[in-house]
Amino acid sequence: MFGIRPRQKITQADWKGYMAQRAQQAKNPAIQQFFATPLPDPETPIADVPMVALDMETTGLDERRHGIVSIGVVPFTLSRIKLAERRYWVVKPPRPLDEASIAYHHITHSEIAQSPDLDVILDELLAQLAGRLVVVHFRNIERPFLNAAIKARRGEGVLFPMIDTMSLEARMHRQTLWARFRRWLGRPPVSIRMHASRERYGLPPYQGHHALVDALATAELLQAQIATHYRPETPLKDIWC
Repeated sequence: MFGIRPRQKITQADWKGYMAQRAQQAKNPAIQQFFATPLPDPETPIADVPMVALDMETTGLDERRHGIVSIGVVPFTLSRIKLAERRYWVVKPPRPLDEASIAYHHITHSEIAQSPDLDVILDELLAQLAGRLVVVHFRNIERPFLNAAIKARRGEGVLFPMIDTMSLEARMHRQTLWARFRRWLGRPPVSIRMHASRERYGLPPYQGHHALVDALATAELLQAQIATHYRPETPLKDIWC
């Protein structure tokens, strides 16, 4: 069985094998259906790939101690953002909110009190993600948090390939010879956070730390990145992780 960890780098072959094996081995019906829904082939031009931007707000940065409080998803392609199909959920985390997290994402105790557990909306969320390439800005939040939360509720986790817009920015602004030269000169690294990344492409500023708004911001950012640095014919395998 594939022993893939949430923060581990996966090769193209590993992902294909992992998804196929999980489709056969998953016990939960919604998880089995998720893995049985085929993703686009790695050679598919990015212009032909159905995608969905995903963002989550959490109570902290450690999936072992913190929980998810909201999730936003926005289906899109390179040519169209499907706002009519957007989804947004506020969910009750396993532990009480603290004041620091409320100040960060502005989701209050009263909202949480009226909200369902993630398990209630999980089937719908997995159906939204199935068959689409998930796009996030910093996969080291969404990937481990979602995997841990699903495993806690259904007894088995869910991992899948993603396109990470932050990683794409890092390729262009942190890993080039010019970026290394800047570091050698002692200059601060170029910011690859959402606001700074969008600003580089002339995208409008949005209020951050709202899962649905940040999902929309991520979809727009990927469209701008592909238009500026790649081609519509770029194969999916060149940008997913």
